Amino acid sequence: MNWADARMLNGSHLRTRPTLREPSETMTTLANRPNTALVVVDVQNAALERAHERDAVVANVGSLVERARREGVPVVWVQHSDEQLARGSDGWQLVSELVPGDAEPLVEKSYGDSFEETSLETVLSRLGVGRLVVVGAQTDWCVRSTLHGALARGYGANLVSDAPGRTAGTVESRDVDFGAAS
Repeated sequence: MNWADARMLNGSHLRTRPTLREPSETMTTLANRPNTALVVVDVQNAALERAHERDAVVANVGSLVERARREGVPVVWVQHSDEQLARGSDGWQLVSELVPGDAEPLVEKSYGDSFEETSLETVLSRLGVGRLVVVGAQTDWCVRSTLHGALARGYGANLVSDAPGRTAGTVESRDVDFGAAS
């Protein structure tokens, strides 16, 4: 479907003033934030211990992390803790197969939305990021909340369908386009 078809479907061609923006490469509303980041959410032992096809999920996340690194795309890690998942416990640790690089930010969170009361927005702003590719465990919980939080804050966001701990998504890892990343 092209831009004109989309306007016809939603009736925007009948309005006297435009209500849709022309599509852009990054699909972000954030000014001066042209870069893309891979955000890896809650790939922790407790979140993945009973995941369907755990090893495949971890391998897909690992492949995306390596690809992002090769392409110079920032990788941002998010790690959850709460009353049921104590900081420092075995379940809280990231899975051993996935290790953040020394220069890669690690954001700790206590809520489902990775933006809520964390440094994630500051980290992304410093990196000039306006578009997110999101992977991780528990799509039905924290990944979904993070996607909603990103969209509400004006980020463009894609969920990778073959790398979350539950089935949901919009793009397979082989089809991820990190775009004009720094």
